[in-house]
Amino acid sequence: MLKVIIFVALRIAKEEMLADFPEFIISDRESSMRISRAVAARKLRPLGSRLFTTHLLGDEADLVRRNVWKIAAMYFPDAVVVDRTALEGKPSKDGTVFLSTTVKRDVELPGITFRARQGVGRLKDDYPMGTNLFCSSRARAFVENVLPSRARKGLARTASHAEVEDQLTKILVNGQEAGLNLLRDQIKAVGAELGQPGAVKVLDAMIGTLLGTRDAALSGPAAIAHKSGAPYDGKRVVLFNSIYEALRMRAPMSPRLTRVEGDAATNLAFFEAYFSNFIEGTEFEVDEAEDIIFRGAIPENRPADAHDVRGTFELVSDPVDKALVPRRFDDLLELLRQRHSRIMEGRPEKRPGQFKTSGNKAGATTFVRPEDVVGTLREGYEIYRRLEAPLDRAIFMMFMVAEVHPFADGNGRSARIMMNAELSAGGETRIIVPTVYRSNYLEGLRLMSNHGNPETLIRALDFGQRYVHAIDWTTLRGARTLLDKTNAFVLPEVGDKEGIRLRMPMTLDFITDDGQPAFETTNKPAKAKERDHDGGDGSGGGMSGGPGVR
Repeated sequence: MLKVIIFVALRIAKEEMLADFPEFIISDRESSMRISRAVAARKLRPLGSRLFTTHLLGDEADLVRRNVWKIAAMYFPDAVVVDRTALEGKPSKDGTVFLSTTVKRDVELPGITFRARQGVGRLKDDYPMGTNLFCSSRARAFVENVLPSRARKGLARTASHAEVEDQLTKILVNGQEAGLNLLRDQIKAVGAELGQPGAVKVLDAMIGTLLGTRDAALSGPAAIAHKSGAPYDGKRVVLFNSIYEALRMRAPMSPRLTRVEGDAATNLAFFEAYFSNFIEGTEFEVDEAEDIIFRGAIPENRPADAHDVRGTFELVSDPVDKALVPRRFDDLLELLRQRHSRIMEGRPEKRPGQFKTSGNKAGATTFVRPEDVVGTLREGYEIYRRLEAPLDRAIFMMFMVAEVHPFADGNGRSARIMMNAELSAGGETRIIVPTVYRSNYLEGLRLMSNHGNPETLIRALDFGQRYVHAIDWTTLRGARTLLDKTNAFVLPEVGDKEGIRLRMPMTLDFITDDGQPAFETTNKPAKAKERDHDGGDGSGGGMSGGPGVR
């Protein structure tokens, strides 16, 4: 008996001297006791279905998703990623991963479900995904995805024909006809290897129709649009739907009806034009801009810049044009071209009023390709039509135009003019983006464009409207004084460095040190209880500017 005890003790000691556990381990009959002791000692934690990890902290689903291919190879060595997963190049939205292996089995883990079927193993063109796991070649993925399948426990194993057509359209758009013809040849070879001549025939008809040599019926939206001559950017349409949903889900709010008319409207238009050009790099001192707009001055060394400012002012001060909104898609195209033509009249090299003929980008963002501009605007317009509140329509319109970037230059100004037209048409206060607030506005655009996060942009523009609503525009001097007191003219880089932010006007901003009105005014600042209860910047603080609105 003593010998047995000593033997067991030595065995346990030997096991404890072994190297640390791997990052992930699947228990079996030999390792189960050791793993149980490690779990009790908090050296491992279970993730489900006999899977354990040395990661003791963090969300289990996030951990599994980050290591999905490594874990797949542990459960199904030498399996092939197939079907919908291979076509999309990632787990499905519900976390499903489809595999072909020697056994039929499902494994459910936090955030991921492996669905393995018995099927053909690795083909010569399939490629490795780490160790002991392979992925179908692109040609194999297309062949297997047009084969019929039934949804089992939710998502169908193979993509719909519409999804396949749209994937083929992406290849045509990115690789042109040569890329799609090469894929067709590869599909024929793989189809023969898999013994699936019917799938090859279906795909050949799809590809031929996209290339214009066949006339089969298509069902994919992107494929239909491409065939009709109005292709669009599918990624942008996803973003449009994202911001639409965020706007649609906002709590109802009372509209900020405009109180601006006559001279006050002219003064607001001046500062709208001034700031809209300043944000794009057309920088003048306020006095210089006044001379250009109100006294017809044209700086000898900057005539084009002066025309940019004046052209913008003429548009946003026009009592008719500033409130025109599209009732049909053709109206949208006409308004965009007509307004851009007036803004950029002083720059004929920028092709005023004409959509771009070459690609454009800003930083890491590449905008919609020239051939996709009209189609993408059409898709966006159909989404825009479903919105009702003027502010929601304004925000959507601004983002849509800015994201498509339909012109060679002047896109930001065009987007903001289209935005404010929606507000004027609804009788609401227009929005300006003061100099110090540029970082907030651009950060909102960046987060929406690159990450599909609409909240910062919506919040920034909502605050922009509240800010304009609180300013008294009765006189140019008075409005300028209020703008100055609330930090509107501070350069973004200075505001970012020194923590100077755009803030809402306060009662003290309207009076002098001796208690007299600082300037002629017809408006009074709202009392705190009458304002939105967030301190004035839409993010819980008393100011806004620089990178502070997140």
